Amino acid sequence: MIREMTGAELRMAVDWAAEEGWNPGLGDIDAFLAEDPGAFLLAEEAGRPLSCISAVRYGQDFGFIGFYIAAPGARGQGHGMAVWQAAMARLSGRVIGLDGVVAQQENYRKSGFTLAWNNARYMAREPLLPPPPEDLIPAAALPFADLLAYDATCFGLPRPGFLRAWLDTPGHVALALPGLAGYAVARPCRDGSRVGPLFADTAEGARALLAGLSAALPGTLALDVPGDHAAAVALAHSVGMEKTFETARMYTGKPPAMARAKLFGITSYELG
Repeated sequence: MIREMTGAELRMAVDWAAEEGWNPGLGDIDAFLAEDPGAFLLAEEAGRPLSCISAVRYGQDFGFIGFYIAAPGARGQGHGMAVWQAAMARLSGRVIGLDGVVAQQENYRKSGFTLAWNNARYMAREPLLPPPPEDLIPAAALPFADLLAYDATCFGLPRPGFLRAWLDTPGHVALALPGLAGYAVARPCRDGSRVGPLFADTAEGARALLAGLSAALPGTLALDVPGDHAAAVALAHSVGMEKTFETARMYTGKPPAMARAKLFGITSYELG
């Protein structure tokens, strides 16, 4: 049987993600549900959870698949395919995006996905960053409508439910540049912190935001970078971050129109 997941089951799915090495955020669940409460699906048999997936609806025309995991001991038995088909059905009629394991690209192609670019996670135990500039602004101090518009320019479409929750989640740090020339969020995770998104008009602005986030959440910092954005990759290298793994960003049709030059770090592999 495939059905929507309960809150307790969502915590289980986050635990599965942690076991896969995805390093989920400590407060991800509520924010992930804010945009589309029915997005998380579970396959079960006789009360035993077997596999899960998220299929988030954005607006009327776009969706994103993530959290695609089969439980240990339930793999190779078709349970993953069952939730995959349910997710694709839930997003039927929309352009669908995902960040998949690079080695699985051929399987995703069979479902109609085409490679757009690769994303890569970069990490550093102590990023080599200067003290942050004093003119950084708490993102929550800005008019939400302005922040939503900037985010939509970079992400490709508005996501008001998610963005408000992402900014308000306890433990999250959200900073903006003067004149809203960029903004970024970092969140505590099982291991250190993850930055996402990191949107900025310039590489200098992205560096300033990264410095502010690193100062607020010292220690290990991870950033998921579009691999074809040379300035973003150069920024990650310049602060001592090392590439740890890569994903394939794929779509079933034309991707949303996003300001790719401003994408110094995507929001998450789970929701795009």
